[in-house]
Amino acid sequence: MSSHEERYDVPRVTSTIDFDHLMPREPYYVQSLERGLAVIRAFDAHHRQLTLSDVARTCGLTRAAARRFLLTLTDLGYVRTDGRLFSLAPRVLDLGYSFLSSLSLPEVAEPHLERLVARVHESSSLSVLDGDDVVYVARVPTSRIMRVAINVGTRFPAYATSMGRVLLAALPESELDAYLGKVKLEPLTDRTIASPGELRAEIARVREQGHALVDQELEEGLRALAAPIRDRNGVAAGAVNVSIHAARATVEEIRERLLPPLLEAAAAIEADLRIGSR
Repeated sequence: MSSHEERYDVPRVTSTIDFDHLMPREPYYVQSLERGLAVIRAFDAHHRQLTLSDVARTCGLTRAAARRFLLTLTDLGYVRTDGRLFSLAPRVLDLGYSFLSSLSLPEVAEPHLERLVARVHESSSLSVLDGDDVVYVARVPTSRIMRVAINVGTRFPAYATSMGRVLLAALPESELDAYLGKVKLEPLTDRTIASPGELRAEIARVREQGHALVDQELEEGLRALAAPIRDRNGVAAGAVNVSIHAARATVEEIRERLLPPLLEAAAAIEADLRIGSR
């Protein structure tokens, strides 16, 4: 059997819609809109091209009604046809873009954070740079590994955090110079980088490698790995991290086990963010 035959001769599993026997609708209800959306939904991965008769049968429409809907959708650019077969056009993706464009960065990122946490079994957070601090805007925890509770809205000094360092690394040199010239570097632990020169060197290293790993500089026993989230213009809109207790993994083990899934999650967030900004 040819691929063409496989595509069009497989019986439809979609139930036909009997519009005339639906429950009574409110006076405002526009049945033609419902039918137009049903025509769009008639196409799927197994039925990418349909004839007029296919659409009419699947949607429970007369051939004349199906023809009017298909030709209207064609005129609007959502459907294309070769004269016999109809298929969805790329413009139909605009319907999904409208939804994604209405989402904020935390809303776009949260499902990816959840998948990342389920995969690595460690807590993950999303933050943005606000002045000299990082502010947590989304978080999916596993267990409490810090003495201080972290919630949405929690602030930490950017210089001592993995997310802060990837966001500082994304700044233009003039802005980074201004930051290093005014920030007060306090040794939060005996491992904290508290020298402007050392911090500048570390930020340069982060910029080159594309991620940051902070080893017990914010709090003893806490290690964190972070990567930037860039928008469609390449600007760092935020950062995502994975945090882990130092007793659970060495620095080398963290890079080996957690960096690949972290970078994959960051890339997935960036992809959705770029779709939503079209």
